[in-house]
Amino acid sequence: MFSSAQPNAHTDKVVLQKYLALSAGSSYTQACYIWIDGTGEGLRCKTKTLDFVPKSVEDLPIWNYDGSSTYQAEGRNSDTYLHPVKMYPDPFRGGNNKLVMCETYKYNKEPTETNHRKVCLEVMNKAKAAKPWFGIEQEYTLLSEDGHPFGWPKNGFPGPQGPYYCGVGAGKVYGRDVVEAHYRACLYAGIRISGTNAEVMPAQWEYQVGPTEGIDMGDDLWVSRFILHRVAEDFGVVVSFDPKPMEGDWNGAGAHTNFSTEPMRNPGGMEAIEAAIDKMSKHHIRHIKAYDPREGKDNERRLTGAHETSSIHDFSAGVANRGCSIRIPREVAEKGYGYLEDRRPSSNCDPYRVTAVIVQTICLEE
Repeated sequence: MFSSAQPNAHTDKVVLQKYLALSAGSSYTQACYIWIDGTGEGLRCKTKTLDFVPKSVEDLPIWNYDGSSTYQAEGRNSDTYLHPVKMYPDPFRGGNNKLVMCETYKYNKEPTETNHRKVCLEVMNKAKAAKPWFGIEQEYTLLSEDGHPFGWPKNGFPGPQGPYYCGVGAGKVYGRDVVEAHYRACLYAGIRISGTNAEVMPAQWEYQVGPTEGIDMGDDLWVSRFILHRVAEDFGVVVSFDPKPMEGDWNGAGAHTNFSTEPMRNPGGMEAIEAAIDKMSKHHIRHIKAYDPREGKDNERRLTGAHETSSIHDFSAGVANRGCSIRIPREVAEKGYGYLEDRRPSSNCDPYRVTAVIVQTICLEE
C-alpha cells in the first residue's frame, strides 16, 4: 500500500525476517535503550548486548552516549548517562530481547534539562495515597516522507472533515496498517492500550493508554510513541505529533488526559471532582506552560476555541463539552463519580510534566 518512492520502504522486510529468525542463544539479550533527547520531543535509541537475561530493570547496567549529538551536552564534555527505569518485551526482535526506557543524566550526575521523569516520580511518591490514575488519548498524524499528510492529494486537499472520524473504507481512512501493527506491538510489550480510532482530520489517528497509575503513565506513553515511530519506519511513513499539522479548517492534535483519584472514583466522588476543577482553575497558566514542550507556544496554534478546543487564554469546565478546558463526561455526571478530562495538553506534550503538574495541583496543594 506504500509508495516505492519512499526510501525506508525500499528494503525487503521478508528478507529481514530470515535473519531475525536466527537464534542468538538463550543466554544473550539485545537491550534497546530508549531516551528523550534535548528537544524534549525526540526519541533516541541504541542497543547493548547483554550476556544474561535481565529479570528486572535493576539488573540492567547504566550506559552512556554522546550528548553533544542529541542537544544535551557540549562536544568537549559530551558523555551523558542512561539510567534504566523500566523494561518491556521487545516486539521487534522478540525472544529474550528488551526495550528499556531510561532517564538521562549529565556528567555531574544531575538530570539533563529534558529529564522530567525524576521530578515526576518524586511528585507521584508524595501523592501515592491518593492513587492517581491516568488515561491519555494520544493523537498523531501520519505523513509521507515529503511531509505531506499521508494519502492526501499532492496538489490539493481531501474533502472537508465529517466522514473521517472513526471512518471505514479506503476513501475515508489512510494508513490503517500502521495503526494495527502499532496496536499489536504495544500489547506484546505489555503497554495497556485501551483502544484506537481514526480521528477527525484524514490521516490523523488516536490511541489511548491507560488507566495507569502514577509514574507508569509517562513511561508507557513514551515507549508507545517509540514503538509507533519504529513501526512507521518499517512502512516508510512518518509520524507527526505536531499539535496543528495543517493550518486552516482542520482539527489539531492533542493528548487529552483523563485523571482521577480514589475519592473521585468512589460513590459521591463528584464533590472531589468539583474540588479538583476549582484548584485547576487557579493555576491555568502554570498548566498551559507544562502542557507542551515550548511552554504554550505550540498550543497557541491549537487552542483557539475552534475545532473542539477551548481558548488557551481562558479556563472553562463543563459536562460533555469538548470546547472546555476540563470536560466532565456525561456518564460521570449522571453516576456522580468517576474522572475528569483535561483537554489542554498538546499531542507533543511530555507526559511526565503533564501528570506531575496535575497531581501537584490537585493532590499536593490546599
